[in-house]
Amino acid sequence: MSVVAIDAGPRRGWRSASTWVGAVIVGIAVFCALFTNQIVPHDPFMQNLGGRLKVPFWMEGADPAHLLGTDQLGRDYLSRLIYGCRISMLIGVTVSIVSALIGITIGVLGGFIGGRVDDVVLFAITTRLSLPVVLVALAVVGLLGTSMTILVITLGLLLWDRFAVVARSTTMQVRNLDFVAAAWCAGCSRFRILTHEVLPNIASHLVVVATLEVALAILLEAALSFLGLGVPPPLPSWGLMIAEAKDYMFFSPWVIVIPGVALFVLVLGINLLGDGLRDLFGARTDP
Repeated sequence: MSVVAIDAGPRRGWRSASTWVGAVIVGIAVFCALFTNQIVPHDPFMQNLGGRLKVPFWMEGADPAHLLGTDQLGRDYLSRLIYGCRISMLIGVTVSIVSALIGITIGVLGGFIGGRVDDVVLFAITTRLSLPVVLVALAVVGLLGTSMTILVITLGLLLWDRFAVVARSTTMQVRNLDFVAAAWCAGCSRFRILTHEVLPNIASHLVVVATLEVALAILLEAALSFLGLGVPPPLPSWGLMIAEAKDYMFFSPWVIVIPGVALFVLVLGINLLGDGLRDLFGARTDP
């Protein structure tokens, strides 16, 4: 069974060039994250102080063995960039999964059951929206220490509100449709109706939210790592690479430009793909 989705905008989807650009960027990032160990040219943790701050390939005096040069400790920059892509994608996806489990559960229950349950859900959403994400994350990570596990749990507990809002509003639309009433009349349990009738028909909206949450989680991780409260060194997070390079930005500006551009391109690609999915799913009008 399917729902008639109403959207006044044009249906572009995969016919839009920006969607393909975003898909290519995300595809490259996923490939780098999955096959990091096979494609990195050097050990990203190996230091060589005799070869520190080598310039990238487009500058005079570049070393062909290090296409993007080396950092202040002589570590290969391309290898650290690829490894940092794995960390960014891992954190972005896992944080999105954690926040989706929390937000979708809360939103669907509030939208489907209604009444006092919905009042509690609205109170929880309002409380979450009143909390400044960055400040709370800084406080929690500062108190508990820096590790990927703490970072993922903290961000996951802070980024579920969009999932809850979208799941609640779409569930309230779906619960009054004919096929849900037919399922009630057929004697289906509430759990079965939620899992077999409601969730499949709101999934397209949640996929779009998930892409936005992945991009937001990557940016927050980079910000926390830049402040020294994210991924612990020597793991090559892009935010940490930018933080380590800030002392050399006036003499070797490429050490801060390369991870900054990589972060910008990845987040841009995820958002372009999310916009394409929104157009694709939002204009669907299946009977």
